[in-house]
Order: sequence, then structure tokens, then C-alpha cells
Amino acid sequence: MNQLKINKNYLLLKNWWDNIDLTNYEKSIFNKEIISFNQQLFRLKEKKIRIGAYGKSGVGKSSVLNSLLKKDIFKTNIINGTTRKIQAESWTLKDQKLSTVELLDSPGFDFCNIKSPDNFYSYINHSDLILFIVSGDLNRNELSEISSFVKDGKKIIVILNKIDLFKEIELKEIIENIKCKLPKDLNIPIIINNKSNLKNYITKFINQYGETLLTLNSIQLADKLFLRIKEQRLKRRQKLAQSTIGKFSTIKASAVALNPFILFDIAGSFALDTALISELSKIYGLKLKGESTRKIFKNISINNLCLGVTQVGINTSFNLIKKIILLTAPFTNGLSLLPYGPIAIIQAAIAIHSTKILGKLAAKEIFIRSKASFIEPAIMIKNMTSNDPEIFNHINIYFSNRNLNNNFISILP
Repeated sequence: MNQLKINKNYLLLKNWWDNIDLTNYEKSIFNKEIISFNQQLFRLKEKKIRIGAYGKSGVGKSSVLNSLLKKDIFKTNIINGTTRKIQAESWTLKDQKLSTVELLDSPGFDFCNIKSPDNFYSYINHSDLILFIVSGDLNRNELSEISSFVKDGKKIIVILNKIDLFKEIELKEIIENIKCKLPKDLNIPIIINNKSNLKNYITKFINQYGETLLTLNSIQLADKLFLRIKEQRLKRRQKLAQSTIGKFSTIKASAVALNPFILFDIAGSFALDTALISELSKIYGLKLKGESTRKIFKNISINNLCLGVTQVGINTSFNLIKKIILLTAPFTNGLSLLPYGPIAIIQAAIAIHSTKILGKLAAKEIFIRSKASFIEPAIMIKNMTSNDPEIFNHINIYFSNRNLNNNFISILP
């Protein structure tokens, strides 16, 4: 059953990625994210979970991984900062549903001699599971790093290492202190690195949750890439939309100011507004038919009575005045034509303002409708049928932060 789910999710993600038509510019600016996603997609296909060890210098990250491997693969030393770069090693487990486990060792996040510590954090953050190694009570920096992982929806296991430095009563006190500092609504296990205790726990955990973690992290990486691409495209479309709205504002201002005929003026304004909505729909990738375009215009006008009154009521009144001015001109020796210019200017200003309002409202309406025209990777996570709080409480935090941080309405014109 789970095997089929992994295969199904892999095919869904592969199909989603194959159908994203990236420009050369997008491929260039998102090159790093694209490589990371494709590597994760390959691991999903090969059923290869990645576990990253993270922590400050000197807590024994390398020794913890060596204890899992039962080999001295990762370099250890009594001097802090032995690990200067990311190191990886495969760990083959018997009777596991997944084919391989990849263990990652990383430099201490507080080691001042390493270059680009943010890159190491990012690399570990792409892991499906994070072993956060500590050698005592959590300090402020460690808690900050854990909070960053939690906000990003990562599953963490805290490993308490170097327990031989403490008495039994001290160990219990340290564990209680760590529990008090960790988020109360999350189940973040605190495991003591004692003989085979750690290996048994990790093995059992991977067997139970490994496939789900691998799948969730793959979808999550796809979703992050999707959001970056979407944001960049919306910024580009924002400029096009603003230019289009400006162009239609100018055309309508000229038409309204120069035209004295009421019915033609109203019909012309309606035609221009409909054409504007149609152009905006093309910019935002939503193919609208004539009826749909008119429906959007109608909804905007009904829901924004001020806009409707401005475009019809005020313009109608001004057109009547302009018509009277033209009719009375022969009887006043042309003196009645003097107010014609200012009235036309006022009408033009109103036309520009109302068209800009209409354009912004239409762009928002079209954007909301267009979201249904493509599949977001995050929908795949939401459709996964599991209420297991061990895993899904973490990913739900990612969703809450995702919704708060990605309000794309602000990028509309």
C-alpha cells in the first residue's frame, strides 16, 4: 500500500514538473532550487531517505553517526570543528521498506571558520529527518536553530550525546529542561545516545515513518520551488498589467472627454472595460470567453457601487452639461463653450481613476480564478489521508507559515 503511494506521488510530482514551462531566465535564477528538487525527486523514485545531523561544534555529531553505522566513517577529534564540510554516507538497514538511508554530517553551526553557514543549514534543511545533537541543556542559539527547522515543517529528533559527563539525576533534569523549552504542541522526541538505544529507535522510526517523511519532503520542496516561480512570474505580470491598465485609462480618458453623446459614451466605456479585463486575463494566464469577461465586469460593478456610479452616473451628468453647452453655443456667441474644457478634463480624470480601480479589482478577481487552473504541489500534501500527529503536526506548521508569508495579492497591480 505505502509502496504504491510513493510510486503514485513520484509520478504526480514528475508529471507536475514536466508540465512547468520554464524560460531560460527562470532556469538561470532558480538553478540551485531546481537541482535540489530534482535530486529529491530522484531519491523519492529510488526510495532513499536522507537524515541530517545538525548541532553546535563539539557535541559529537560525527560520533553519533558512527555509532549508527558501527564504523568510524566520519572523522572525529578532541578538537572542535573537525568537520568542515557536508559529508554523506549510505546506511543499509535490514528489513526496511526503503532501499537506502543517506546520513549527512555537517559542521557546527557556531564554528566561525566555516564559510557560508547558511548554505550548510539549507543543505541539512533539505533532509527528510533531522537529528539535532546536543551535549547538555539547550542554549539560546540551539533553541533558535530548532525553531527555524520547526517553522519550516521539519521533523526533528533531539539526540542527547556525551551522557557519561552527567550523573543519572542530572540527566533527568537536563531532559526535563529541554522538554520545557521545546514547543508544547509538537512531539519532538529526546533520545539518549546509549549503546544500541539510539540505533534501535532510529531504525524503528524509519520503518514506521520513513516513507511518509520522504514523500512529504519531496512535495514540500516542490511547493517551495513552485512558490518562488509563482512570485517571480507575478512580479513580471504586475508590470505588464500596470502598463495595460495605464494604456486603457488613457484611451478611455480621451474618448470620454471628447465625446458629447451619452449612449455612445456609456457603450464605449463598457467595451473598453470589457477589453481591459480580457487583456488582463491573458496576462495572468486565464483563458476567458466573452461571457465570463462580462460576468467579471458585472460582479465588480455590483460589488463596488461607487465604481458603477462614478462611471455611469457622473459621466452621464457631465455629458448632459456638455450637450447643453454645445446646443446653447450659437445663442451665447460661443461664451457657453468656456466650461466645456474644464468639464472634459474632470471627466478624463474620473475615467483614469475609475479604470485603474477596475483594473486592480479585475486583476485580483482573475488571479483568484486562475489559481484553479493549475495544480499546486501543496494540494498533494493536503490530500494525503493521515491524521498521525507524529508527522503531520510538523507539516501543518509549514502550511500556516506558508499562508502567512505568501500573500501574492500584494504583487498584483
